[in-house]
Amino acid sequence: MTTPLPRPGAARTAAEFVARLRGVKAWSRLSYRALERRARRVGDQLPASTVATSLNRVSLPSEEVVAALVRACGGDPAAVREWVEARRALTLSDHFVSAVGMPEQAPGPSAEPGTASPAAPAGPEPGTHAGPRPDGPAARQVAPCLLPPDLPLFVGRDGELSETLRLLDLTSSGPVTMLISGPAGVGKTAFAVRLGHLLAAQFPDGQLYIDLGGFGDEPLEPITVLGAFLRALGVRGGTVPSELMSRIHLYRTLLAQRQMLIVLDNAATTRQVTDLLPNGGRCAAIVTSRTTLADLGSRRLSLGTLDQAAGLALLGEMLGRERAAAEPAAARSIVETCSGLPLAVWVAGARLAARPHWPLTKVAQALADEQRRLDELAVGDVAVRASLELTYRGMTPTAQQALLMLSLSPGPDFAAWTLAALLDTTLSDAEAILDDLVEVHLVEIGAVGASGFRYRLHDLVRLLGRELLEREVPRRSRTEALTRLLGASLHLTDLTADALGADFQGGPQAQMVSWRLPATDTDQFVADPVAWFDDERRFLIALVDQALDDAGTGPAAGPATGLAAGLTTFFQVRSHFDEWERLQGQALKAALHAADLRSAAKLHRCLGELTTILDRYPEALEHFEQALLLAHGQDLAFQASATAGLAYVHRLLGQYDPAVRHFEEAVDLARSVGNVNCLVYATNGIGVIDLEQGRVAAARQRFEECLGMSRAAGYRPGEAQALRCLGQSHRALGTYPIAADCFRQAASISEDLGDRLSATHANCWLGDVLVRQGEHAEGRRLLARSLWTYREFGNLWGEAATVYALAEAQLAAGRPVQARRRAEAAVDLWRRVGARSWLAVGLDTLAEAHRLAGDPVASSRIRAEASAVRAAGM
Repeated sequence: MTTPLPRPGAARTAAEFVARLRGVKAWSRLSYRALERRARRVGDQLPASTVATSLNRVSLPSEEVVAALVRACGGDPAAVREWVEARRALTLSDHFVSAVGMPEQAPGPSAEPGTASPAAPAGPEPGTHAGPRPDGPAARQVAPCLLPPDLPLFVGRDGELSETLRLLDLTSSGPVTMLISGPAGVGKTAFAVRLGHLLAAQFPDGQLYIDLGGFGDEPLEPITVLGAFLRALGVRGGTVPSELMSRIHLYRTLLAQRQMLIVLDNAATTRQVTDLLPNGGRCAAIVTSRTTLADLGSRRLSLGTLDQAAGLALLGEMLGRERAAAEPAAARSIVETCSGLPLAVWVAGARLAARPHWPLTKVAQALADEQRRLDELAVGDVAVRASLELTYRGMTPTAQQALLMLSLSPGPDFAAWTLAALLDTTLSDAEAILDDLVEVHLVEIGAVGASGFRYRLHDLVRLLGRELLEREVPRRSRTEALTRLLGASLHLTDLTADALGADFQGGPQAQMVSWRLPATDTDQFVADPVAWFDDERRFLIALVDQALDDAGTGPAAGPATGLAAGLTTFFQVRSHFDEWERLQGQALKAALHAADLRSAAKLHRCLGELTTILDRYPEALEHFEQALLLAHGQDLAFQASATAGLAYVHRLLGQYDPAVRHFEEAVDLARSVGNVNCLVYATNGIGVIDLEQGRVAAARQRFEECLGMSRAAGYRPGEAQALRCLGQSHRALGTYPIAADCFRQAASISEDLGDRLSATHANCWLGDVLVRQGEHAEGRRLLARSLWTYREFGNLWGEAATVYALAEAQLAAGRPVQARRRAEAAVDLWRRVGARSWLAVGLDTLAEAHRLAGDPVASSRIRAEASAVRAAGM
């Protein structure tokens, strides 16, 4: 600058003095924010809001503000002294006294402007404190109140406020420190300020507040903050010690005699706040931070995001409740896409509040686009992206890389092994890195599952991570990370499915596994395979969806389709039929598009099993036939399982000749490759055909053989199936107690496996034999429960079997009319699914119900139909 800094001159009024001071600010060409930053560098506290307020009113700014402002604008010590003396002279002038109508007492030799002279009374008055001054005799000092204004828009934190007030327990002896932590934008500052105002009356000696700027470009050092606090406590600027330790000693000396609240906002480290904590027994400190400040001795409260009701309340307060209520769907969408982050909701609300002509749907639609969401969440100088990025820039390079790679994972939550695969590191290293991310609240920690802790990225953090990932990580590195993740997922899925021992389709897909954890890290997962799947199900499904959407025919397509097929065992055991069909249908299209015949064959086999369960037998036949066609001449173990599945569908349709032929082929193939599970499945199928055709002794022999093989191999689903079939054999022989015991054992095994549908198969027939034993109440209870479960899963065959058993129960109770209605329902269902052998059984019961109801003609007609059905299936 070529012109010198403006001088105060002989200002005659406060308004004239302030106008000349505005000239100093204009001369500097610095913004309010720039002045605030410059002041910090030299130890002054000069908030931008204070400068703006001081330069836009007619009353005199304080001496400290004048000095700090002139220094920040570039004034040298002489200029600062000239401006302070001019301000002091104006205070003492008669003209100033008459202009403002408030005479101030002239300071005595040891007094400062705005304080009493030595002759004034020394006792405390309301709003003042008493005690020895570091630079003179006893005096009265106005109690500092540096808290920012309390925000009028404050919703959804009543519970947290009550909990914090309880934790603070100001009745206890000694100073109390309270840490409020949480992610960027969660409202920590607003919470701390509201808390400070609620507590202000309990701290009559004042409240100090400072924004430490912990995650900004220029975080405040303790020595700088101590200088500002000491001046606020009445220490003259010229007598503030220059050394850190001397400032600490003086600060503690002053606070030891006072009852004060210290609010330290936006701390990055414990070092930033340790020297600022009060030591007075009647003092308290509130610290806010994006990190957990683990080494800070304090009481703690972590702020989470707002629930939908609180988010809607905040939006309603900003826009007016009528405007928000007029578009409820759009309001809910805004809150949901902001994922409950108060800053994001506030920004969206502020944009709408400034544009009353905008419909809420305009912002809701813009936020729904992930590519635009962070751009939309900005208003004025406030931006969600900038707030989150400050935290990111303050992390170590390793933590930054981890956050970027985690944004590749599909969510909604994940376990530590996910990060281990993405970073190509060990499980313990991944857990340590996640601890660092949890520390700064960029990753949230959830419940403990079979894979350890579950973690979650906030949706807006994930979006920021993906933005930075695109800019900072090469595409090749991203592809390699995702390939490792798919490989690890496929390996763990195969490993846990094998540990469950419920599969008979063939060996694992080791050729597709490009990365795996060592066995020492996976022991905890295989200990409870079903629990592992329950924890990981949504993540694995989302990973397959994402890989199939992004990979096309690329290197990830094979592992993605392999993972979709690998989930079959768990889908079946846990009865997730809708997810099973959708995911594998999508994977099959991808495999066929990529000419990956091996994967396509496996997926046809899996979908054949599913459509069999869902009673869609023609589709099932098509899937099994396609599986065998595509796998011809390849994996014999796979061919055995597909052939057994094909045979099973023929049996359900009452097509016994092809069923026996395919079962026997499957037995030979399974025996040749040592696939015991498939051998059990196929042998059991032949036994069921024997039973349905009246060869009970032959059937029992096969079921007992299957039971022995299953127990020897640890194939528990096969054991449960053999027990169910043995139960059916004893039911046919009329040995009901033995049948009931077999069904109970089968149900117990299936329940242990978490397989509700198989357990229902056993409980349905248990209910039937209990009725036949005369235990009508318990039998009907089991049948009713089974009926609801079958209807829940949409299993028509099971529903038919249950209403058939209920018809038999009604016949046993001597109620043929009720039995007829049940039997008609069973017959209709078996007609729909095409189960000929059981259709004939149902027709027999229906004919008997008509006979007992006094309609022999209908009875004879229906028995003739039953005979025709049996003959057609021979």
